[in-house]
Amino acid sequence: MASLKDVAEKAEVSIATVSRVINGNSHVQMDTRHKVQKAIKELNYRPSRVAQRLRSKGKESKLIGLVLPDIENPFYVDMIRGIEATAYNQGYSVIIGNFSQNKARSEMYIDILKSEGVNGFIVAPVNNEDPKVRELIKSGYQVTCVDRDMEGVEVDSVKINNEEAAYGAIKHLINLGHKRIGHVGGQWDIPTTKSRLAGYKRALLESGLPIEEELIITRSSDFQNGVEATTALLDLNRPPTAVFTGNNLLTLGALRAIHARELKIPSDIAIVGFDDMYWSELLNPPLTAVHQDGFEIGRRATELLLSRLVEPNRPCIKVILDAKLRIRKSCGAAQNGRLSTDL
Repeated sequence: MASLKDVAEKAEVSIATVSRVINGNSHVQMDTRHKVQKAIKELNYRPSRVAQRLRSKGKESKLIGLVLPDIENPFYVDMIRGIEATAYNQGYSVIIGNFSQNKARSEMYIDILKSEGVNGFIVAPVNNEDPKVRELIKSGYQVTCVDRDMEGVEVDSVKINNEEAAYGAIKHLINLGHKRIGHVGGQWDIPTTKSRLAGYKRALLESGLPIEEELIITRSSDFQNGVEATTALLDLNRPPTAVFTGNNLLTLGALRAIHARELKIPSDIAIVGFDDMYWSELLNPPLTAVHQDGFEIGRRATELLLSRLVEPNRPCIKVILDAKLRIRKSCGAAQNGRLSTDL
């Protein structure tokens, strides 16, 4: 990225003159102003508003750039709470970019946060090989990956064991007697989608059950896909007796589709969701769901990033947290006092 010095050299003026033009100083001659503005445009220079503010106040920057895929998802809201609370306690502020599962938007927010002079990044990569995040790391930025990890690059990360968590949820349904279990997954190239699908398939294979591709639908990770995918499963000649959903928005969509058919849960169809939200036990019947602690993931990710800022050369740390299966009535299990199990 072009610097203030690059602009000054191209316009053949001093850095102070460039700064005066950027800040709207009226004492710069018109022809000089035009030269500076032309150099800024040609070099695609973007002044850091944070740097400007800090220069005027004489304070050190203490900013964390946070890039997440979907702040509509309550899981990420919990994660943001954990990140912001931990950062605030250490005197840092957080700037958030929500890329809505869109690669171009993710890249745009990373570029913006770089220009804002953040000290480090907490990022959920678009996929396991996210080139923009890889470029960040190789350029020397301090990065912690959250919820999703990167392949082929050393970087701190915090996530749960998604494959094992999905495996445990499917084994629970199988132990309850289900043999045709539908899976409504998120966007197919997202690391969490891949891992949860792998856990689903492993549980079926180990139990001697076939993997039926018509029972697996992975398209996008939002509410509407939950509705459409579950409707497609219910339209099969032999619909599943249970469905496993890949996140809480997909779960809500699945519930909409099931209620639209006036089916009873769990007698007509059982459901287990991934992500246990505060409203899960308020549903009728209460939802059996995989619980992952978004606040704790955010807290641990922030601690890793702050320690990396202090010790940039320390070895990378991979934190994999356990999940729990919160057993309620939607899966068809009798409530017997054991309301959760480690996965």
